[in-house]
Amino acid sequence: MAPYDLVRELALALAAVLVLVLVLAAALSSPDVPAVTVQSWAQHAPVDLVSTATSELQGTTLSSAYGPPYTAPGEEAADAVGITPEEVPDSVQTLGPLAPQLWAGIHLPIHPAWSDVLHPLVLASVGNPALRQAVVAYRRAPAATRRRWLVAFQAQLGSARMVRGQLVVRPAQDGPLPLMMETLLTVARSGGLDALLTQSGHFYQTDYTGPLLFLGDGGYLPALAQSQHLLGDQWGMMNETGRYPGQAWLWLYTMWYQIPPYSTAGNADLLVVLTMGLLTTLLLLVPFLPGLRDIPRWVPIYRLIWREHYRDEAARRRPRPGPG
Repeated sequence: MAPYDLVRELALALAAVLVLVLVLAAALSSPDVPAVTVQSWAQHAPVDLVSTATSELQGTTLSSAYGPPYTAPGEEAADAVGITPEEVPDSVQTLGPLAPQLWAGIHLPIHPAWSDVLHPLVLASVGNPALRQAVVAYRRAPAATRRRWLVAFQAQLGSARMVRGQLVVRPAQDGPLPLMMETLLTVARSGGLDALLTQSGHFYQTDYTGPLLFLGDGGYLPALAQSQHLLGDQWGMMNETGRYPGQAWLWLYTMWYQIPPYSTAGNADLLVVLTMGLLTTLLLLVPFLPGLRDIPRWVPIYRLIWREHYRDEAARRRPRPGPG
């Protein structure tokens, strides 16, 4: 059997690895959940979608005041409710004179009120005179009137319900909003809103920034993330279906969000990026910086890994007893 030892060892190693993989996959596997889309959102939480769309028109969502690279600070909210941009807080993160978010500027312009609500309704109004008239009336109304409509409609959403596939909202002084939101919900439930939000003018539609921001503004996606322990304060990760290794490499980034001062800082994202940039630079400079390059010699872990080699080397150097 000596000539076949390698084949036998290979077969045993493969069997052991197979058993180990099966056990670990059963104990530590990542759930294979379906993709979250605006369509699934509209089907499972229609009132939340309509409430989020209303907040987009009000300019009170996260993406509306996100700042660069999507929007100018406060511009979306200011346009929606008729106040100056200076009155609207933004989420631009800085650290002293460091403001890379502002330096990069707006290179992915997104206007949630238009792209998530009004533009889909304009397209859906083709062949629908009532809807076209409602959209025109809303867009031409003064800012104060739009704000009054939005506040009245939003106040009734707490008691809204779905009846035979139709959103039922109590009557209020909300102008054309009921018809607009009912149509938007219908478009979303058919999957049409997903297609409109990923429209880029290219043959392949691979930019999902628009629908992801819209989903993030609502409560449906965060609730799903919380159930899978994926929120920032839960430190969870999930492999992306069909794409190894998924987000597993993000553990080093998410770790910083769990400890002070990152866990309590308002500019935690910028602090984490700067910290990882510094650590990566130090790693690249290990061969060149005195002290850093001596760590392997001071902490000789390599001798533990190659212990058999050093044991054999020491045995060969040991003086042999002479004859007699």
